[in-house]
Parts: sequence; structure tokens; C-alpha cells
Amino acid sequence: MANSYDVIIIGSGPGGYIAAIRAAQLGLKTAVVEREHLAGICSNWGCIPTKALLRTAEVFHYAEHAKNYGFSIEGKISPDVKAIVDRSRGIAQRMNNGVGFLMKKNKVDVIWGEAKISKANKDGGGEIVVSKTTKKPMEPVGPVPKNTLGEGTYSAKHIIVATGARPRALPGIEPDGKLIWTYFEAMVPKELPKSLLVMGSGAIGIEFASFYRTMGVEVTVVEVMPQVMPVEDAEISAFAKKQFEKQGMKILLEAKVAKVEKGKDSITAHVETKDGKVEKFTADRMISAVGVQGNVENIGLEAVGIKTERGTIAIDGFCRTNVPGFYAIGDVAGPPMLAHKAEHEAVICIEKIAGLPNVHPLDKLKIPGCTYCSPQVASVGLTEAKAKEAGHDIRVGRFPFVANGKAIALGEDQGMVKTIFDKKTGQLLGAHMVGAEVTELIQGFVIAMNLETTEEELFHTIFPHPTLSETMKESVLDAFGRVLNA
Repeated sequence: MANSYDVIIIGSGPGGYIAAIRAAQLGLKTAVVEREHLAGICSNWGCIPTKALLRTAEVFHYAEHAKNYGFSIEGKISPDVKAIVDRSRGIAQRMNNGVGFLMKKNKVDVIWGEAKISKANKDGGGEIVVSKTTKKPMEPVGPVPKNTLGEGTYSAKHIIVATGARPRALPGIEPDGKLIWTYFEAMVPKELPKSLLVMGSGAIGIEFASFYRTMGVEVTVVEVMPQVMPVEDAEISAFAKKQFEKQGMKILLEAKVAKVEKGKDSITAHVETKDGKVEKFTADRMISAVGVQGNVENIGLEAVGIKTERGTIAIDGFCRTNVPGFYAIGDVAGPPMLAHKAEHEAVICIEKIAGLPNVHPLDKLKIPGCTYCSPQVASVGLTEAKAKEAGHDIRVGRFPFVANGKAIALGEDQGMVKTIFDKKTGQLLGAHMVGAEVTELIQGFVIAMNLETTEEELFHTIFPHPTLSETMKESVLDAFGRVLNA
């Protein structure tokens, strides 16, 4: 049958399009359904365009501090907001087009529209109905790739849900697109606000706080937890907080936005602290960055009995749901909600479907986390507190960027690397980094953990000089009382 496939994937984000490519590579007849834009939120409204904005902020920072590098720039440096946004959106479009090319190259059919699961077969798989896309104000459709399929009923032996997630909204403080923003509006401002209040200091909140502060906006961050970036190691978080505050960012911890009053062109937030006191903060705009929630509604999960837990689809280690032939990957399948986790799940899911040998479940302790603020933060494995909670007798190593020649030469000497080892076995339990380019460095520790490397192998690994990566080895040495350069 023309509308029958081995694999249909609902959603073409990082999980969806990677699943489609891997399935096609393994000889499976494959289609992907997309309702808005190829490449999903990550490439269109998330990971990639935000990094374009943060790169702009970095260049702006260097231009403002050109004197530190021996340059004299005359006159005031002024940001062109339209040009900044246009560059970011252009990069997003390039990513979108790139995924379209990959679909064509791998002979994956693209079905354009909104998918809803309509039937589950007894022997696995089922059917979906694709209807016309409903256009959303902040998520413009298209451009629709050429030669795509459209509305109709499609069947597959294996159906993978990869519908992603959307910003979570708190009751009474819902984003309105004008005064209270989600990351969609924060990415495409028509002009820079003079002041900004950011609710939530996870990766999304702190990255936008960093961007706008670097661009000269007065920024206040409100976080309900006792530390910024709550999932990070407490020591790394405290270091980053000091750097943010040195840049002029105001950070309120163990505080929550209890109420928001809207003015004509500003908001006044009632911020309640842990002792019950309420302080009012007025800002031009507010970003709501209190997390995301899976897109589990209106896709037919209930029709076939697919179970959900805490707003995401329940899966096993191979991304299988409780209904045979149905799977879920990426954000809709639960935390951590990261693009690289979605991509890895996609490969695991497809290779298991194809019957490949030696397919291993995802080990969430080996998923790196990166926050692209200034300074950058990156980590993998257990924090010091979690390692102790798990009963490990640990060794902890630390090494500061201020003692690293490359960091000093770059003018980026504020940072540190922290490593956590099991004292008895020498197993690397966790690595935590803050400073310049640590999001590029963390993969070294991820590889080490994946290979079950001990401190001995790391001792005997030669790191090139001068590089920031030397801080990684020095931190390992420090954990065992052998640090050389501090």
C-alpha cells in the first residue's frame, strides 16, 4: 500500500529526524510527519538560534572591552536589534533547510500536517490520521518542503511519537506575547527592553538573562530553589552566580513570583521570599522560564491506551510504550529534555526495532548538560551531593582557570573544573565545569565515563599545551593530591 510504512515518526525535531535517517539507513520504509517546521523547536526556536544570539552578545562584549586586547574603537557601539534577530532567524532557516535536504537524501517521505493516532493493531503498530496544519502565531509554518505528502490515513508497523515539548505556564502568570514572554518572544524582540525580569534560572532562563545583560539590559532573576541552575553542582552554581552578579545581574534565590500586575508597557512582579516578605519589582518585560511540558495532548494517545506519567509518555529503556509497536523519544518521553538525549534515544529505538545486536538502554548519568551563558557551565554524572547520597566515599579535585596559561592568554581566567571520583575504585563519578568554552570541553569527560576510565588512565593521558583542556587533567590530579600547576 502506498500509505503503508515500516516506520512513521510524528515530529521532525532532533529525535524525529535522526530516527528517520537511521531507519532509512537500515532499509526501513520511513515517513516523518511535521506540522510546523522541519528540525523542530531546537533548530528553529531553541538550541541553535539562541546560540546565534549569545554569539552576538559575546562579540558585543569583546568590542566593548577591545582596549583589554590592545584595540581602540572610537565612538559608541550600538546593537542593531533587527540585524541581530535577522541573523539568528537566518541561521534557523538554514538548519530547517538542511533537515529538508537530509530527508530527501535519505529518501524519507515527509507528510505535512497534524498527526493523530487512530488505531492500534493487535500484532503491533497501527494507523494515524493526518489533517491540515493549524497555524500558530509565534510558530509560523514553513516553508513547506516540495514533494511532501498531505492529509490522509497512514499505517506503519512501528509508530514513534517525537512531538517535543512547549513552555510551561504558571496559573495567573501566563505569557501574553507582549509583556510576559516565553523563549519564542525573547528570541525576536523588536527592541531591547531597558529592564527585564526572568522567572526561573534553568538553562533557558539563565541563557536569556546572560544575553540581555550583556546587551546592556538591567536584569533581575527570580529562582524558587536555593541556587541558580538548580540541577548543577552547588559549588559550580555558586561560582557562576558570583560571575553573573559581577556583570550586574540581580539574582533572588528561594523566591517566587506570586503575582504580576500589567501596566501599559511594563510589569510589576510581586516577589515573595522564603521568609514571607513581598517585594515589588517593575520591569519593561518579563520572561517566564519555569520549564517545559511534553506535547502529549491531541495526538491520540488515549485512543490506543498509551500511558503517560507527569505529562510525558512512559517508556522503557528502549523507548517502547506499553502498547506494542508504539514508541516515544525526546522531550515528550521525559527528562532530561535535551536535543542530544533525543538523538541518542532515536538511534537506540530504531536499532532495537531493526533487531540489531548489542543495543543498550540509555544511561542518563552519562548525558552531559550544557548552559551557554557567560561563563558557560557544563557537567556530566553525579554532583558532589548526589555522590554522597548514593553512598560513595569520594575524592574531589578542583582546578581554577586562573592558573591555566591559555585561559589567561584568552582573557578568560574566571572558571574552574571539579571532578568527583570513587575513592576505592577510582571510578569517575562526575565532572562539573564553569568557564570559557567548557561546553566544548565536557565531551572529554563524557568519553572517559563511557569507557569506564579510572584516574590512572587520565593521569597518563597527555593533554596538549597550551589549552583549556589542561584544567581537566589538573582537576583529576588534584583529586588524588598530585596537582602540578596550582
